[in-house]
Amino acid sequence: MKPRQYVALVIVLFSVLPCSSGWAQLKLPSFFSDDMVLQREKPVAIWGWADANAKTTVAFAGQTQSATADETGKWMVKLPALKASSEGSSLIVESGSERIEIKNVLVGEVWFASGQSNMDFLLLKTDEAEQDIAAAEHPGIRMFLAANTPAADPQTDIRGSWHVSTPETAGSFSAVAYFFALRLHEETGVPVGVLKSSWGGKRSECFTSREAMLSNEHGRKMIDELDKLAEQFDAKNAANTYEKALAAWKEKTAEIREFNKGKEPSEKKRVPRQPQKSKPVYENERNPTVLYNGMIHPFVGYTMRGAIWYQGEANAKPELAGIYQEMFTLMIQDWRTRWGDDFPFYFVQLANFQDPTTEPGNRSDWATVQNNQRLTLELPGTGMATINDVGAAKDIHPKNKKTVGNRLALWALRNQYHKDVVVSGPIYRTHQIEGDQVTIEFDHVGSGLKSRDGKPLERFEIAGEDKNWHWANARIIGDTVVVACPDVRKPKSVRYAWSANPEGANLINAEGLPASIFETASR
Repeated sequence: MKPRQYVALVIVLFSVLPCSSGWAQLKLPSFFSDDMVLQREKPVAIWGWADANAKTTVAFAGQTQSATADETGKWMVKLPALKASSEGSSLIVESGSERIEIKNVLVGEVWFASGQSNMDFLLLKTDEAEQDIAAAEHPGIRMFLAANTPAADPQTDIRGSWHVSTPETAGSFSAVAYFFALRLHEETGVPVGVLKSSWGGKRSECFTSREAMLSNEHGRKMIDELDKLAEQFDAKNAANTYEKALAAWKEKTAEIREFNKGKEPSEKKRVPRQPQKSKPVYENERNPTVLYNGMIHPFVGYTMRGAIWYQGEANAKPELAGIYQEMFTLMIQDWRTRWGDDFPFYFVQLANFQDPTTEPGNRSDWATVQNNQRLTLELPGTGMATINDVGAAKDIHPKNKKTVGNRLALWALRNQYHKDVVVSGPIYRTHQIEGDQVTIEFDHVGSGLKSRDGKPLERFEIAGEDKNWHWANARIIGDTVVVACPDVRKPKSVRYAWSANPEGANLINAEGLPASIFETASR
């Protein structure tokens, strides 16, 4: 077995893992705690640890269920499906002489929120934070905030706590998850709980289990490489290297600070970044499986409606962008297998970012990830929020998270809560080539296709057999777009908004939702 995370984390985890008979304590994972939200209309799993073979009873809302702990002390009960309730109640867990009371428990809709920094992005930092936080008095919205927890092996608990939405607490919420929950709460009238477990700067493979990675050719290569690095890792040598680097950094920093005294800001030298300790391979949060172990596995089995996801920036690299659909699909299927539930999975497509491009034929890892996110919609039960109209050229963390959360919510509102809403902007379905023209058909045309600014459609490209891309003329005809270019007499492929920042892309539906990037050659 590979070594555990830091000693501090070992101590925390030891306190929640099953103990030997004789000095065990009745315990539950951290997310079964005050202010939690239970999923309505489904049997609800509650689990924890007690003395080996001890009987444990769970009582809530007039229901009582009992289970006998196994030899390791683990027990689980399932409460019958519950009706939504906005009135806080206590959930009582008893085993032998021990008793735990979990207070102010609501019943409603539960969603799991994960991904990287744009899911982590705080409500406090959004563009309308002051007014949104002031209006955040919503006792029916709760969010569990999980601690960043890398781990070499699958964990059974994670540090964190539930928070009721108030002007004092909401600023620390994931902004995307908050606006998603707020929209659902307003539309359904029932409590909404979000389990938020995300970490900035991490690729999707970090959130996928070792078993799933080994089932895939690309994943197996990644794991084999990490296993080799793990075997080569020398903790003593790494510590010595760090101490030398730290000493050199301190010396250099002192020199620069002395040099900077009395200097104008423009003349000052920048202090170098402090070196970091090298972590064992499977305790490094940037590596595959490590965040699945520490931040996904603890929640496996929590009864919920579905998941929302905002990630992909860390995969926009030459070696990863092209396989994103495959690896992202692998992760989604892995989670569904672990939960034993093909729950809905709604995700955000990357926003527009970096300097706008002006020439056709742009090659972009960012656009490749965006397109692979679109292709992930082939997996049943998924939905995508297109946001190529709310990004920022110089900021990988756009501050308009309200639009993002609302667009994610549209998918749930229609599919889970049966609201009559258009869930998405136009998404490429198929095409026909006739002579020098290509006719594009779309899903999610809503009340009809439009140009956002009333101008001719932009950012359509067309290519022939030579694969040289040219700007194309594009016209809306009914619910289709017809594309052509005088320089391409025998077209083979069309693409739209193919750029990290496709400035001018203006195809929308009448509901104002933007069309997604696509390339006909990739389906």
